[in-house]
Amino acid sequence: MRARPMIAAIAAALMIAAPHSASAQPAPATFESVEPSIDAIFARWMADNHVPGMVFGIVADGHLAYVRGMGVQDIVVRRPVDGDTLFRIASMTKAFTALSILSLRDKGLLSLDDPAEKYVPEMRGWGKATADSPRITIRDLLHHVAGFVTDDPWGDRQQPLPQEDFTRLLAAGVPFARAPEMRHEYANLGYAILGRVIANVTHAPYRSYVENTLLTPLGMTASGYDVFAHPRDRRAIGYRWEDETWAQEPTMADGAFNAMGGLEVSARDYAKWLGFLLSAWPPRDDPDTGPVRRGTVRQIAEGLNFQSVFHRYGASGASACPGALAYGMGWRVVSDCELGLTLNHGGGFPGYGSHVLMLPEFGVALFALTNRTYSGPSAPVWDSAVLLLQKGLLKRPVAQVAPDLARFYAAARDVWADGSVAALSGKVAVNFAMDRSDANWAKFLAETKVGAGRCETAAPLRPDSALSGTFTWECARGRIEGTVLLAPTRPITLQALRFAFVPADRP
Repeated sequence: MRARPMIAAIAAALMIAAPHSASAQPAPATFESVEPSIDAIFARWMADNHVPGMVFGIVADGHLAYVRGMGVQDIVVRRPVDGDTLFRIASMTKAFTALSILSLRDKGLLSLDDPAEKYVPEMRGWGKATADSPRITIRDLLHHVAGFVTDDPWGDRQQPLPQEDFTRLLAAGVPFARAPEMRHEYANLGYAILGRVIANVTHAPYRSYVENTLLTPLGMTASGYDVFAHPRDRRAIGYRWEDETWAQEPTMADGAFNAMGGLEVSARDYAKWLGFLLSAWPPRDDPDTGPVRRGTVRQIAEGLNFQSVFHRYGASGASACPGALAYGMGWRVVSDCELGLTLNHGGGFPGYGSHVLMLPEFGVALFALTNRTYSGPSAPVWDSAVLLLQKGLLKRPVAQVAPDLARFYAAARDVWADGSVAALSGKVAVNFAMDRSDANWAKFLAETKVGAGRCETAAPLRPDSALSGTFTWECARGRIEGTVLLAPTRPITLQALRFAFVPADRP
């Protein structure tokens, strides 16, 4: 039921770092110490939502650091759920479809700004939503801005639709809810069309391209779209909760809507997918050995300009600061004030519910898969992530300061010590002297140093990028909040240097 590497290995995977502290202070939290709390979060949610079976996992350092099965695969034989149990992940399939489209783009076989009708001829007779509407592009379909209506109830039941029936549906035309590119509106139909694009471009079934490009190279040997080919004793049977009892949902065969929600995976396989995606962060010079380039993977986080306010799922949603949400490519992308860049997606399907949360800045992902209709476990997944954060078990890697930025930060210390900008002579951009005279700099520095008192200037620079960073110096009567901003020139020059004094009585 549980993958149990040595606790030291799990701690390293989650980048647990014990702070340097006096021995009298309480011991820092360990992953082992929060396991019961995480299990309780999921057990409570599972009971409240009448879920027969569920598996939950944490991916860190590219591996499945923790996996926990709860409940049963089926309510008759009552086989327990474990890391090898197969669940349909519904709309979390869209991430595989989106990355497949991007890989075809990388190969020069399509452009994201191509009209979709270039690859799906049945769309050519649709006409436009309005006379001045643009044609639907591949990019529109990826971001759910094609003008289609939200179609979860209808779209979910189209999974087994035969390809020839889908062709007839497309040829008959699709009504528009609005003009394309006016608003994000989630539409399964759009991703089903992307599946057809992939099939027509590759001259092979959609699933073949995903299997050959992603599943097989990543070693996801237990996963796939043809659920009837998978061992029945490994499959979680799907149920819905109705009239205070569980009713088995019909197993839907692989069909024309598989690109929007047809994939079936085990937790161990799905962890390989998440480990691969997380490996794309941060950008670096290492050899690019994955089935899709790292730079391409990072593009899934690019959302369009149709943002909305996002309140976290789970217990912290009411009190946490709101995030900014945009739909990327197969992912909902949220900028969270504590968790940073997050990529998440749910999966709702007859018989199944799932949720995944990736935290690229921490190199960690959490996910849960269930076998009850539309039982999306978003709340316990986010609650578990917040718990790990609060316990100090999520750590951002220490950002490296680029050599040029380090050199100018050293010059900033010299400017402060000397009380003049003489140390910057010949090193500044053309705007620097125009924005403030040397005499004014000397006056400003003298006054600021008097106000701040003696300052400790050994604090490290916090890089925002290779060309900018901030610093905080603790001083006798407050602190200095500073900025170093370099110019986009060769040779590298300084365009701005800021020292802001914050008195001790201000936050």
